[in-house]
Amino acid sequence: MPRDNGPVWSRRDRAPGAKPRVLIIGAGISGMATGCYSQMSGMETRILEKHVLPGGCCTAWARDGYIFDYCIEWLTGTGANNDAARIWRELGALDGKTIANFEMFNTVVGEDGRSVTFYNDPDRLERHLLEISPVDAPLIRGFCRDLRRFINVNLYPFLTPPPLRTAREKLSMLRTVLPAFRLFWRTAATSMEKWCGKFQDPLLRKAFPNIFYQDHEVFPLLPYLFNMASAYHGNAGFPQGGSLGLARSIEERYTSLGGRVDYRARVANILVEDGRAIGVELKNGTRHYADHVISACDGYTTIYGMLGGRYTSPTIDTLYNEMLHEPDILYPGVVSAFVGLDGDVDPDARHATTYLLSEEDSKELPAVMQNSIVVQLRSRYSDGFAPPGKSVIHCTYFSDFDYWKTLRSTDRKEYWARKRQVVDFVRTFLERHHPGIGDRIETVDVASPATTLRYTGNFNGSILAWKSFTKAEDLANKLVNKDRMRLPGLRGFSMTGQWIGGGSLIRTASAGRYVTQYVCEELGLGFRAWESPGGEPWHRDKLGYLPQLDTWPVG
Repeated sequence: MPRDNGPVWSRRDRAPGAKPRVLIIGAGISGMATGCYSQMSGMETRILEKHVLPGGCCTAWARDGYIFDYCIEWLTGTGANNDAARIWRELGALDGKTIANFEMFNTVVGEDGRSVTFYNDPDRLERHLLEISPVDAPLIRGFCRDLRRFINVNLYPFLTPPPLRTAREKLSMLRTVLPAFRLFWRTAATSMEKWCGKFQDPLLRKAFPNIFYQDHEVFPLLPYLFNMASAYHGNAGFPQGGSLGLARSIEERYTSLGGRVDYRARVANILVEDGRAIGVELKNGTRHYADHVISACDGYTTIYGMLGGRYTSPTIDTLYNEMLHEPDILYPGVVSAFVGLDGDVDPDARHATTYLLSEEDSKELPAVMQNSIVVQLRSRYSDGFAPPGKSVIHCTYFSDFDYWKTLRSTDRKEYWARKRQVVDFVRTFLERHHPGIGDRIETVDVASPATTLRYTGNFNGSILAWKSFTKAEDLANKLVNKDRMRLPGLRGFSMTGQWIGGGSLIRTASAGRYVTQYVCEELGLGFRAWESPGGEPWHRDKLGYLPQLDTWPVG
């Protein structure tokens, strides 16, 4: 259950010899990771979170006995013998949990009913693709050859920020990178959009960009190959308990290390004196003081809201005054329709399918951006998402934030009508592909990009912040490597999270590790980290308090 708010540190000074105090804004994955590593490194920390749950976008909610898991589709680091897995073990994120691994990443179904399945095994994938389009053999064999090469690479550089890497760490990375340098360079420089445009088969041209369920548009080949290779090794699975389960496990690890989370604690301002952050002021006027303040929440809100835009740089101005409003720079918002179903779907149905929609179908989906919808059978991912004998389906699509935000702000009745339109479409669409399922649907719950904004504060309801492989990501990397996750002219303050370290969960957790190492350097502390000792097997009760997003369902 959420903790009641109480005084954190109401006095400016601390006792001689006491541990350095660190305030962390936001109990998302990065904020809690920062808390864990800071506690292990000898600091005393408090996390202030405006919501009633940990995790930020890595969350879930309940309806009629169903659990609607919002975030994770796959999690890098669920395997072993790599640095991504080490981070999750240090954070206790997978303690006591089973991992679901799938033999394919996704299936894409065209408008004509033809389908392609992206198996993680390159041999099986090659045979399957050649059956679909023998004429495209050169492209198919080249992709599968590169996938085999990625399978032989074990590179997850998430432990130490580049400026702090030791000579030994740099040498170890070079030994991994140099033999595969040409592979990395070529696949990072090859746009997926241009590459797949060479296919003669129209289904393959449209299907390849949807390996990650929906088209990420600016991505090159590299991330597709990297993640499929990770999945081949069982290092991109789905953890039992899902998104909120991941957040709860890290929260448990954090509190076991002596940390504390205050929920319903909305930070209004970061207190600054003589160019140094000295604490925070909550919306209710309460002030808390610390030796260091770390923001792990929305970047725009932090820089231009809590700090009033007083501490910027050319890099930050370019990111937030230019890039933030350019097309294809932010990950778009999503519409999620969760379906509570009596029984299950056909056992032969894929766990994840992207359906490419006709123009007629697309017109029925409010503000759809890519003429596609993803259907995931979430009860195949983890147990406990539905009551016995029932199951959960998650239908989602990229959607325009402004459309939903404007509706909710100006015409709440029409906003709910458009949500009901999503419900009607999902019912009809699922019935078309799984005859008889319509009568077994018990509830449908819809979350829009405006919902994401309300509960997380993320700019434009974006769930992953800056898109990877863009100019914005290059600038954000400068904030990590050159500015060391600090703002110019402001001492005693750092930033972490997806707006600094990147949008994937492993990168946000890694950003928490990075920022703690920088703070340790500043405070003269030795950075320490060790693996969680583990605990009891995971069970549904560990999810704790589960809110409903609204007071009534839309379907």
